[in-house]
Amino acid sequence: MNFSENIRVAFGSIRENLLRTVITAAIIATGITALVGILTAIDSIQASIDNSFADLGANSFDIVQKGKSFGRRRGSRDEKLYPPITYQEASRFKEQLSFTGTVSISTSVTGAAEAKFMSEKTNPNTEVVGGDENYLAKEGYTLKNGRNFSSFELENGANVAMIGKEIAEVLFENRDPLNLAITLLGRKYKVIGVLEEKGSNMGGGGADRIVIIPLEQARLLISEEGATFDIQVKVRNPAAFTPTMEEATGILRLIRGDEAGRDNSFEIKKSETLADRFGEITGYLKLGGGLIGFITIIGASIGLMNIMLVSVTERTREIGVRKALGATPRRIQQQFLIEAIVICQLGGILGIILGILIGNLVAVLIGVGSFVVPWLWMVVGLTICVVVGILSGFYPSYKASKLDPIESLRFE
Repeated sequence: MNFSENIRVAFGSIRENLLRTVITAAIIATGITALVGILTAIDSIQASIDNSFADLGANSFDIVQKGKSFGRRRGSRDEKLYPPITYQEASRFKEQLSFTGTVSISTSVTGAAEAKFMSEKTNPNTEVVGGDENYLAKEGYTLKNGRNFSSFELENGANVAMIGKEIAEVLFENRDPLNLAITLLGRKYKVIGVLEEKGSNMGGGGADRIVIIPLEQARLLISEEGATFDIQVKVRNPAAFTPTMEEATGILRLIRGDEAGRDNSFEIKKSETLADRFGEITGYLKLGGGLIGFITIIGASIGLMNIMLVSVTERTREIGVRKALGATPRRIQQQFLIEAIVICQLGGILGIILGILIGNLVAVLIGVGSFVVPWLWMVVGLTICVVVGILSGFYPSYKASKLDPIESLRFE
């Protein structure tokens, strides 16, 4: 009996015991589904996060009021109030750094506004932001219809606005919103642009519930005292990213009068830093998900070994006949190993398909994922199936190869 004949016999045995094969493959498929599914969902979420930061621009950094984001611990000894970044400071900074990078200035007016058009109105969760000519590029927004602010509108604080897709659908339904006026914060604004759907990358829909107005107009709606203006710099030459960030730090320190030897009175945040933090988190999730999948596969391999031992016992007379016809112990062991590996591969293929579908479905259901095909985890899953097949089938195949042919033929 040569190797090819052994393969034929192994497949024949699998067909003859189809129910057992299906049950065993299902056990393996469960383990692979858990492993591939969890890791696929995490990869899908990571891909969505990476796309979000790519939209913001890899070669950009934000300058914000120190302590504005994430807050400070109340009552802590080192708690210190830093003054907000004023419009005048942000404007001077933009003038001085504009030759090395594209600078955008923006400010948040409110996150709980209600927009109206005739009898239609939105929920009071509309975000109103004041932005300049570079704000759309800064946030990675794209206009579906209309145009950006003109220089005249920016300089004079005209009552014009660009709105998110959700607001356009709620207020205007099938109408074209361009050049129609909405009522917002007690004022009327002519709609000059509608943004492309941004979707929700982190479970929210704020990007589609936004109204962008000229920065000068936003200044009329907020109190200058306590208001803070955010600055983003997008570096034209990626190689000059670090020098530009250092230059920006020096310029703003001079503008804000930060004394030598003291900490900056503002914070600089790089989009790469935030992306790296999310990457670390998803790395831990992968570790935990892989551990759960590995434990499931161990259980599946134990089940496979048990079924293979039962198969050896049931086929004792068959083994005796094959040995009597000249089959060597090595060929007998090879036959059962091939059966175990084939069953594992069948279960692995099914598990990979289910894992990809379930993993992407989970990511879509929680609203933070994009469809991905995890080629790496597919290869890992098939490799694990081979290893599990060899480990689970080794002892049963070894036991089969050591059976005495005469005793096997007497087995009832």
